[in-house]
Amino acid sequence: MSTATGKTTAKSSDFDALKQRIHQKLIGKLDLSRVGDLSGDALRREIRVVVEHLCDSENNLLNRLERDRLIEEVLDETFGLGPLEILLKDSSISDILINGPKNIYCERGGRMEKSNVEFRDNAHLLQIIDRIVSRVGRRVDETCPMVDARLEDGSRVNAIIPPLALDGAAMSIRRFGSNPLKLEDLLNYKAFTPEMVMFLEGAMKARLNLVISGGTGSGKTTLLNTLSSFIPNTDRIITIEDAAELQLQQDHVVRLETRPPNIEGKGQVTATDLVKNCLRMRPERIIIGECRGPETLDMLQAMNTGHEGSLTTTHANTPRDCIARMETMIMMAGFELPIKAMRTQIASAVNLVVQANRLQGGARKITHITEIVGMENDTIVMQDIFKFVQDGVDENGRAIGRFVCCGVRPKSVDRLEQKGIKLPASIFRERVMMQC
Repeated sequence: MSTATGKTTAKSSDFDALKQRIHQKLIGKLDLSRVGDLSGDALRREIRVVVEHLCDSENNLLNRLERDRLIEEVLDETFGLGPLEILLKDSSISDILINGPKNIYCERGGRMEKSNVEFRDNAHLLQIIDRIVSRVGRRVDETCPMVDARLEDGSRVNAIIPPLALDGAAMSIRRFGSNPLKLEDLLNYKAFTPEMVMFLEGAMKARLNLVISGGTGSGKTTLLNTLSSFIPNTDRIITIEDAAELQLQQDHVVRLETRPPNIEGKGQVTATDLVKNCLRMRPERIIIGECRGPETLDMLQAMNTGHEGSLTTTHANTPRDCIARMETMIMMAGFELPIKAMRTQIASAVNLVVQANRLQGGARKITHITEIVGMENDTIVMQDIFKFVQDGVDENGRAIGRFVCCGVRPKSVDRLEQKGIKLPASIFRERVMMQC
């Protein structure tokens, strides 16, 4: 058994050595002045011919499958992201988690599994990380060992390298893909019900301010993309993100992205700076990818001063926790506001909190649509309109439960009707809407 394993390891090592050798020869043969004149597909076709000739010049006994695999891997190493390309081409993978060069995990259908894809060594992994971050004008090195970036399809990337990562560089890729989930997909997955969609669509068209709350991987960004599809095409939208990943379909969109400090520690542009600047750009709606700091206060002020219909996301486990977290983030701005003043600001700015959760087994659902009614003494008054109640788990370990309507007529319905949006009164009748 150990002899067979040894032979397999040796063969794999020989294959990697051959691949490196051909890659080095290819780099030596490339005419860089001509490379810039060709488009991506044409360039790949021409380089493929060169790689095939280089393979033929090697006296290695490769069968047809091994030869084709070698050519594809050399091309991926030259133009793409090396070993990651095979994972990025698999649309069923939602997350790629890299714990050092030899431990790569993928999430499919809400379940984590180890991949057989590997990097040669840590230097190889660092080279691919540097290729990703340099494409979006960022850097990662010993002086700046943590970085947020994105892929061309909008997928979110976070990387952390030694000396902070002790067992080799670590990277996580949150996939969004070239075909992000649409409203119909989320309905098919039973992430919410048609009645909930009807209400949220009316809320967006009536320019209510929404905060999408949830934990890591709960689907906040996907939900934000979906809700933004209800914004009329005539509205001027400005988006602010740390790493641009929103995929809005409207024509009149201005996308802004924060900038980390340079190697001298200067030149940083924060979300707070961008929010202040965007107020001078005549936005009709402002969308902040995620509020996680002092920019929360500026966002609330913008919502309160004529930029209705704005959206943001934040990390929290429940709608009530979302309000508490917003209070904490306002304090991070450095202003010593009284608690009542803070809560009054939140209550007047935010109309709805949409809570997204990732349940046991990987299912992602909207667990609460909660309305902020106003203030009572020093307390923000909230009421659930729709919610998901979990009853247990099935034989596969996936959460099961039911969507219920709480029987409350939202206060915001009056505002919807003023805008000409009439919802049937029956959708707010207390009942179980769907078992799932």
